[in-house]
Amino acid sequence: MKRSGVGGWLAGRLPILAAEAAAVLALLLAAVGNSPLWALPPALIAVGLLGWVWRGAFRGGKARSEATVVVRLLLLATAYLLGAVHGGLDPFLAVGVGLAAVAVLGEAPVMAVSRAVYPVAANLPGSGLRPALRPNTSRAVLVNGVAVVTALICGFTGLTGLVTVAVSAAALGLVGFTGWQATTRVQARHRSEERLTAALTAYEPAFVLHWEAPSATGYQIAMWLPYLERLGKKYFVLVRSEANFNEVLRLTTAPVVFRAGLTELDAVIVPSLRAAFYVNTATKNCHLIRYTRLKHIQLNHGDSDKVPSHNPVFRMYDRNFVAGQAAIDRFAANGVSMPAEMFTIVGRPQVENVAIAAQPIASIANPRVLYAPTWAGFYADSNYSSLLVGYDIIKALLARGCSVVFRPHPYSQRSAELTAECARIRALLAEDSQANGRPHVFGPEAEMKMSVVDCFNASDVMVSDVSSVVADYLYSEKPFAMVAVSAPPDRFTDAFPLARAAYVIDAHEGRVRGLDPVLDDMLGSDPLASTRHDLKKYYLGDIPAEGYAQHFLDEAGRYL
Repeated sequence: MKRSGVGGWLAGRLPILAAEAAAVLALLLAAVGNSPLWALPPALIAVGLLGWVWRGAFRGGKARSEATVVVRLLLLATAYLLGAVHGGLDPFLAVGVGLAAVAVLGEAPVMAVSRAVYPVAANLPGSGLRPALRPNTSRAVLVNGVAVVTALICGFTGLTGLVTVAVSAAALGLVGFTGWQATTRVQARHRSEERLTAALTAYEPAFVLHWEAPSATGYQIAMWLPYLERLGKKYFVLVRSEANFNEVLRLTTAPVVFRAGLTELDAVIVPSLRAAFYVNTATKNCHLIRYTRLKHIQLNHGDSDKVPSHNPVFRMYDRNFVAGQAAIDRFAANGVSMPAEMFTIVGRPQVENVAIAAQPIASIANPRVLYAPTWAGFYADSNYSSLLVGYDIIKALLARGCSVVFRPHPYSQRSAELTAECARIRALLAEDSQANGRPHVFGPEAEMKMSVVDCFNASDVMVSDVSSVVADYLYSEKPFAMVAVSAPPDRFTDAFPLARAAYVIDAHEGRVRGLDPVLDDMLGSDPLASTRHDLKKYYLGDIPAEGYAQHFLDEAGRYL
């Protein structure tokens, strides 16, 4: 749980406050002490605490320079006093201390300018080259730290101040160079912004794909980009954060535009635009929806019985493209009134290459099971993850001679608890593979090299929970189990109707119960085979397999 209020502020500032106190003590002891060594312990403590505060900068993160300016100036004053009081003032040391102080004070304005460097557009003809990266201000901060430490060493040891002058001059030069970089790149950003509307107008996009999401959620947009490309119309991706901008550039060669604020969107609504697509229900979607001459179409990034799938916010779109009738009925079943004309059934084009079951599960001697658990969700009411009981389920599958494909939701790494469970399962599979030679697939192979569809096709059966992968897997007509974490099994199908086609594993209250009979049915006689066949049309649309994805393309094309 995150700390808040005064306690949270104090906890975040504590290392800096301690460093300031140590630096003040070092300064006082340098001024009144009988020996320069008196000031050495607090000075070392202050320098050590600075290193702790800056540890992120050494890892490529952002150095917290503004918070440590006072500490470094106090340490420079300590170095000056050591030379003046105990060794006879070396003029070179005085000059070096002065240069270092100017360099430290110069960080704030340089960082202020650097923060104004951000991308505007990429892959857009006429808008200039790909935007320059923000200058590395952390590097300047770290070199300034070296200058401070050098001044202290010269002050304590009596080493010639020429060393301090050389290091401090280099530090000041780096600050000046970084400031020049930032200034020129801000100017380039302004020029790109001035050309943006004209470049987009000349490009003549038919639609825009709007995306705003937390970092590392590129899967939301990646699943739709290939199908939007197949529409054969010019388009661009509009993102609202720099992190999203960088993610999209790795996924597409289409133009990408970054506009953070509400008032900045006017520049991108050019005459050729006819529609806007969305892949989630982010708050900033409403910024674009205010342009009423566009058709606003929600695609979403998966279909499931989760609470977010029947959020009333879906009302604000002109059209909600859904996989099947189940998505429409879900709103009414949960008391959310939605006009029928707001929905268009388009199937899930992403499953077009999912292989259909070729034989009954009972005829497969050593079936391969895909375990694809979801994550804990942003809020308590959307925590459906089975990972906390996944280890026990995997052990039971291994005892039956199954091999396993393990692909957890990428957001599982956001939770220390779920990350630890993923590590336990990977270790179990590695141990079993070594002992029994079973061809388990896990780690980077399953999570990065293989797509979700690849994992579907590499399996004979799946275990998951309340997740959109369940509805997608339904297309294969292969058996699957859903782990009931959020509700008892006798009420699970009421809350999550797709479970009618699933073998339900009882894990309510965090403990697996009655697993063996469930696995007997799922891996044996498979009594739910016909149910899956019927619900496939209900959840994924009554659309012929041949040209399944074309149905989406035809419906989307009507608005372009």
